[in-house]
Amino acid sequence: MSATDTIRNGEEREPAFGFWRRSYAMLVKEFIQLRRDRVSFAMIIMLPVLQLTLFGYAINTTPRNLPTAVLTQEDTDLGRSILKAMENTSYFHFTREVHTVAEFNELLQSGKVLFGVEIPRGFERAVRRGDRPALLVAADATDPVASGTALAALGPLVQTALAHDLHIGDPPDMPFEIRAHARYNPAAESRLNIVPGLVGTILTMTMLIFTALSVTREIERGTMESLLSMPIKPIEVMFGKIIPYVMVGFIQAGLIISIGVLLFGVPVLGSLTLLGLLTTLFITTNLSIGYTFSTIVQNQLQAMQLSMMFFLPSILLSGFMFPFAGMPVWAQYIGEVLPLTHFIRIVRAIMLKGAAMPNLQYDTIALAALMLFAMTVAVTRFRRTLD
Repeated sequence: MSATDTIRNGEEREPAFGFWRRSYAMLVKEFIQLRRDRVSFAMIIMLPVLQLTLFGYAINTTPRNLPTAVLTQEDTDLGRSILKAMENTSYFHFTREVHTVAEFNELLQSGKVLFGVEIPRGFERAVRRGDRPALLVAADATDPVASGTALAALGPLVQTALAHDLHIGDPPDMPFEIRAHARYNPAAESRLNIVPGLVGTILTMTMLIFTALSVTREIERGTMESLLSMPIKPIEVMFGKIIPYVMVGFIQAGLIISIGVLLFGVPVLGSLTLLGLLTTLFITTNLSIGYTFSTIVQNQLQAMQLSMMFFLPSILLSGFMFPFAGMPVWAQYIGEVLPLTHFIRIVRAIMLKGAAMPNLQYDTIALAALMLFAMTVAVTRFRRTLD
């Protein structure tokens, strides 16, 4: 074959199947690169598995066995029969018994129970006289989904359950009145539940991403060598990177709360100072976790992927989108190790209930423990990165 047959107009003729060969080579190269990128490969497998598991097993929009306290001012057969009938509805699970109104209110305000049942003194005698006394059922309505279904079903379910025990006729006529009191959000307005939760959700997403990219950005830009040559300790590097973002997060939180108050009418019944201090604690916890991620991954893409991997269970298992009390026990255990779970309880309690520090001790201690653990891991991982 002559040169004029292979070269025309200064260009070499395209070899047969050249396009497909080059495409195949790129295809093989991409699979090899994907195999070497273990973090990305793990995300491809884990994300759909995690989503299916959480939505299939952990999420329940009709929660049952909700924690309930009982204030019994008299111990009678009728009172015990009523409580048993309420438990048989499967919506209420009595976990606390108190003897004073102060204890009753504290349990609801701190979020340790979602319902409280008060059986007043002289209740059984009033029923026998036909006075139709009132049985008080107080609900923590900061989460309307969790409380609404139980309250709506309370009357007919208890009425049916007690028909045989009290022999009240057919159809049954209740010999007492059930007074349901939805506290903290009596109108069951969803914005009062969503806006405080958004404070923690937005902060979780932004703070994780900001710091998860911090160390990987230094490596990819080639500035890590300059950082390593400086006489600086790992904890000093971490504080230097975290503190500016604490200020950024605080500004974000203030902006979200201000918009919620001015545009959506969300109240702030508690102390703004306490809210600010605990918000700072929450921001620092998320920044420490994000910083830990940045010492595990090798590039910014992996840092983003790992942040999203952490954010997904946080938003689903924290009680922001779905009732926490309605999740299975194993999902609640996972939720308890997520900072967002504790902060959502804190911010809702302060804004909607006017809760003070004694009501928030458990969630504050849990948040502080998570922060210390994340900081320890971050410093340890970063020291290995330096080595």
